[in-house]
Amino acid sequence: MKQDSTRNIAYTVDCEDYVHVVKFNPFESGDACSLIAYGGNNYVVVGSCRFQEEDAEVEGMQYKTLKTFHHGIRVDAIAWSPETRLDALPPQIRFCTAASDRKLRLFTSDLQDKNEFKTFDGHSDYINDLVFAPNEGQEVASVSDDHTCRVWDLEGNEKAHFVLRSPGMSVCWHPEEAFKLMVAEKNGTIRFYDLITQQAILSLECEQTPLMSADWCLKNTLRIGAVAGSDWLIWDITRSSYPQDKRPVHVDRARLFRWSRVNENLFATTGYPGKTTTQLLVHHLGHPQPILTGTAAVGSGLTWHRTLPLCAVGGDHKIYFWVTEM
Repeated sequence: MKQDSTRNIAYTVDCEDYVHVVKFNPFESGDACSLIAYGGNNYVVVGSCRFQEEDAEVEGMQYKTLKTFHHGIRVDAIAWSPETRLDALPPQIRFCTAASDRKLRLFTSDLQDKNEFKTFDGHSDYINDLVFAPNEGQEVASVSDDHTCRVWDLEGNEKAHFVLRSPGMSVCWHPEEAFKLMVAEKNGTIRFYDLITQQAILSLECEQTPLMSADWCLKNTLRIGAVAGSDWLIWDITRSSYPQDKRPVHVDRARLFRWSRVNENLFATTGYPGKTTTQLLVHHLGHPQPILTGTAAVGSGLTWHRTLPLCAVGGDHKIYFWVTEM
């Protein structure tokens, strides 16, 4: 919980294990605190955070662990359900994980005695990303190295199956476009699928590989961002299927791209988890240079706070938080 100015890390939270993935809940949960989940080698921890940037009575950051879920295997990705509510009686926490055994696990808990999980089987290779349907939360989409994107109901039944031409790296579902799914492939293609007709309706091209991560801007549905090779790339989907803007940012290769949830011009990228440090860069489309550069010991995962210009990265027994300007 201490502030660390040397590497401009605003806050840190100590964890019991290496943090492979970290995810703020992107949905309103009925509580003043923000929910955050992080995954280690065999567990998922759900905690709540409050920052001085949003509450003058908080000094720095307050963090509290709400529940630790035994997972039994390394956690590779986490998605929050919009059905998570802390103001319900009893409260409900719901999230889904992807693990190194190629299975999805759906966890539902009331933070007391009720703790259930279901396993979804079907992918035949490593699962790279997953997301809940953003409005009702009744479906989960996942993408894998097995060259498929699959949509599941909450019982683990497959509702849709899209065959890809290369590994699926990112999948996004936008609350304003609930009948479309965005799927980014390693070969540099980003496709949008119509979930009603189950057909591809639009595609974007990076013209470079490997595409490692892509994201759909929450504040502007026409804006897509990605990292491929060592560059970030931005599209306006009404203008062209090729990027309008791109820039080399990470010397060794870029790993993750995430839009801020509060500003359509703000986004973050990370470099590859290196031998010693990973670089986090925060970019603003109005500025030629990154507006924030952070380093974390072997970082992994990247997530933005729901209402603040604040992002987090996992690391060795720590989560690191950076605060940036709007």
